[in-house]
Amino acid sequence: MTTTTLPARPAPARTGTTGGPAARARRTRLLHWIAVHSLAVATALFFLLPFVFVFLTSVMSDDQAMSGELWPHEWHWSNYGTVFQTPGFVDWWKNSLLYAGLGTLFTVCSAVPVAYALAKLRFRGRRTTMILVISTMMLPPQVIVVPMYLVWAQQLHLSGSLWPLIIPMAFGDAYSIFLLRQFLLTIPQEYLESAKVDGCGELRTLLKIVVPMARPGIAAIALFQFFYCWNDYFGPQIYAAQNPASWTLSYGLESFKSAHSVNWNLTMAATLLVMAPVVLIFFFAQKAFVEGVTLTGVKG
Repeated sequence: MTTTTLPARPAPARTGTTGGPAARARRTRLLHWIAVHSLAVATALFFLLPFVFVFLTSVMSDDQAMSGELWPHEWHWSNYGTVFQTPGFVDWWKNSLLYAGLGTLFTVCSAVPVAYALAKLRFRGRRTTMILVISTMMLPPQVIVVPMYLVWAQQLHLSGSLWPLIIPMAFGDAYSIFLLRQFLLTIPQEYLESAKVDGCGELRTLLKIVVPMARPGIAAIALFQFFYCWNDYFGPQIYAAQNPASWTLSYGLESFKSAHSVNWNLTMAATLLVMAPVVLIFFFAQKAFVEGVTLTGVKG
């Protein structure tokens, strides 16, 4: 009896450590993502790491802070309570909210009608008025600080308070007017003409048509002004330095740092509390902020 020997089946080819086509495709996509976003990731880490350092230092003990160790042995959350218990810190918070809140409100209320007039109304001298508004942006505030201080201190007797900084914002801000005017130029004129055909006057057209359509631009100038007022150090130093009850967080932080020069954990905690509102507001309002800025400057 003869036996038939079947030929051996060839062994499947080994793919090695490189994997199959799907694995190679995933690896290629990963490498492509890293190559495209490496600069963005590095930039994000460059800006994020200082905040991480400030936060970690703020929850360290007095002995460990600024000792070269980056991770706290124990998390001292009580440092934030100690900062709030510092005499005057809560008042600095209230003053900063008053300054930033009223300053932002006055700036928006004064910039909207002026920007609307320069963008949509036709009157003699409109270009000259726009040039004058832009020219005031080129004038450094340090140039007029002495005569302005004499007016507020000697004639109006408002030195030692924040009102010399808040009241002028009710009369317009050149940068806010310019930015909002550029945004209003993007609104089609047909909407305004339709409103006027329906019997709307200029004020009603502004409130009912222009303001709802200009919300991104208004949000942008409001955020700009809030950030400026919250971080302003020069103004409170000039007008409120002699009255600690009127200090803001930006100016009071310098006094806090001098009083706790050896307690770096408390200084970092106070610094983080000062920065937190600005960071949170920008984080939640960044969409309106970016939209309001990018849509300006479309028309001249």
